Amino acid sequence: MAGLGIGLAASLALSGCSGTADDGTVTLQMVESLTNPARTELLETLIGEFEEENPGIKVELVSPPTDQADQKIQQMLQSGSGVDVLEVRDLTVGPFSTNGWLADMTEEFEGWSGWDALTDNARNVATANDATYFIPYGFYGISLFYRTDLVEQAGFDGPPESWEDLLEQAEAIQDPASNTFGYAFRGGKNGYSNAALIIEAYVADDLDLENAYRLKNGDSMFAAPEALEAIELYFDLFERASPPSSVAWGYPEMVEGFSNGSTAFLLQDPEVIAAVQQSTAITEEQWTTAPMLVGPTGKAIQPLATAGWGTAEASEHKEEAAKLIQFLSEGDASIRFTEGNSLVPILDGAEDAEFYKTGAWESYLTMNASPETYITAVQPRGVAWWTEWSEKADAEIQQVLIGQLTPEELLAGWDAYWVEKWASE
Repeated sequence: MAGLGIGLAASLALSGCSGTADDGTVTLQMVESLTNPARTELLETLIGEFEEENPGIKVELVSPPTDQADQKIQQMLQSGSGVDVLEVRDLTVGPFSTNGWLADMTEEFEGWSGWDALTDNARNVATANDATYFIPYGFYGISLFYRTDLVEQAGFDGPPESWEDLLEQAEAIQDPASNTFGYAFRGGKNGYSNAALIIEAYVADDLDLENAYRLKNGDSMFAAPEALEAIELYFDLFERASPPSSVAWGYPEMVEGFSNGSTAFLLQDPEVIAAVQQSTAITEEQWTTAPMLVGPTGKAIQPLATAGWGTAEASEHKEEAAKLIQFLSEGDASIRFTEGNSLVPILDGAEDAEFYKTGAWESYLTMNASPETYITAVQPRGVAWWTEWSEKADAEIQQVLIGQLTPEELLAGWDAYWVEKWASE
């Protein structure tokens, strides 16, 4: 895999994709991370409009497969060439900026007219730690995608409200002989993220909302007695109500498992609304979304999650890169991108559009109207060691799934890891 990524970076650099032509035209290399065909097509359309407005700038878009994209972007950044504009996620901004790979765009964005149109959340993210490493293009929020027909056929009056309800309903729907499974379990890349969600729900009353891996008393949440109850239920979902192949499922496989009609429940971001709407295996009448699952005290934690566009420190065309990012972050282009990808918008007032008031978006309105139940919190995704953490956590979840590690050992290791990291800050 590493050889593939380095080869890609090298070939881009050698081909002269990023540079200035004899006629003065600047070519920017842009790399996206959360790739899917419809998203790439929309992004290419917007890039085409940008090029029409800026005839001296050309943009070449690279779209690696989602599960390999962040690794490929990292390898390209390490090579020091071949990328100007890149997709920066809250999961990668810490490691990328710590390593000096991201440019601080403060100078290029000084006086930008678009600042005043952004929501408070968008401005806060864009200027975190007194630097502008990326401008968010939208926000993500977890909801429960569910099959309305399968829930009804199993004898339930509505979707699950709690994690315990989810296990009950998913197990009742599970019918491997008919290729029908309860839950689209995430056992592969970024599988730790859903494990963290259930633990956060179970310790919601005691959680530090500014550091959602830590309790108010300073302990890590992984040391809480409720964490073991939560993680055991989470692994029960795999054992009793998920496809066996989901031991290795990442984002694409989870979404496909729901979209192709084989799984009844999926925990995912709103961008998946657009992906499921394109499915020919299930109709819009067969599915919708429900609010996040609550823990024993009736509360859920909604992590503030985002991603956006940034500039590589090694880019020789930072001014032109900033122009592209500004174009994508303003007005019609921003609205089309957020609506086309079913994201919470960055522009103030855009969430009032009719688009966000019907169908699968209704669960997000429900959660926004009940902030005391669906509590927004900030996970420590900006730390320099987040990539290290995610790789460790994913590997250890795999070990539990195949019987090489107990849930107790998993939590003890996670607790020790975070306590040690916090002590070294």
